[in-house]
Amino acid sequence: MAAGSASDTTSGAAPDRYAVIGHPVAHSLSPRIHALFAQQTAQSLVYTAIDIPPDRLAPRVRDFFAGGGRGLNVTVPHKQAALALTDELTERARRAGAVNTLWCDAATGRLRADTTDGAGLVRDLVHNLGVTIGARRVLLLGAGGAVRGVLEPLLACRPAVLLIANRTVERAAALAREWASAGPVRAASLELPDEAPFDLVIHASAAGLTGETPPLPARIVTAATICYDMSYGRQESAFIRWARRTGAVHCHMGLGMLVEQAAESFQLWRGVRPQTAPVLAALRTVGEAL
Repeated sequence: MAAGSASDTTSGAAPDRYAVIGHPVAHSLSPRIHALFAQQTAQSLVYTAIDIPPDRLAPRVRDFFAGGGRGLNVTVPHKQAALALTDELTERARRAGAVNTLWCDAATGRLRADTTDGAGLVRDLVHNLGVTIGARRVLLLGAGGAVRGVLEPLLACRPAVLLIANRTVERAAALAREWASAGPVRAASLELPDEAPFDLVIHASAAGLTGETPPLPARIVTAATICYDMSYGRQESAFIRWARRTGAVHCHMGLGMLVEQAAESFQLWRGVRPQTAPVLAALRTVGEAL
């Protein structure tokens, strides 16, 4: 069911307003993606990008919904801070401790929140890329909000082990303890002492935002390792370049994750799930991202 009443392109009413908020956010492909979703599903909406510095988050979000806005996607650096602004969390958002989708419930007027990042990542890996996660060794790089949002869906795929590695190992260890009951998760430093190669390495650390590569040992990657960067862009990330130099053959950027998590948000808002394959193809055809 949709988060509120939705209007289609035949209603004659003003289009519903949605946006992505972040800082910075001008680079975001979300407005293009949601425009393609709306065209495909005959939904009447406009979707923009709004740059909000952290110290202005609360008033700007309140103003957006008070002015009739219907829903927001939330990106870096607001995914954890936005929790405090909401009245109701879905169970997966509560467990993740981070959100990326907000909407105002039409019946109650309460601000609700969910996280669709993990579902988007797993769908891209499994459905789009044909990656097997079950019974495989998975390395997850980072310990921030991006990692919190994907831990539960990854562990639900039953990997042989999910290792969280971070510069500050204490943060990784805290996450591992928090999620210990959900599956075989543990923590390590980025030096990864005595670790054998991994089947899947997922980069979600803040180093990607500055073009840096975590100081990883080359032995954790083989030609068979699948390397995935949750970021996206016109150029390969520093992590993907490192992975290729190290010998990885199967390297992917996070465009598919972006589109898949957006489809999850769109379904929450509008009550219809768009097809993602044609949107991915359209973005890659015009060269907007890898």
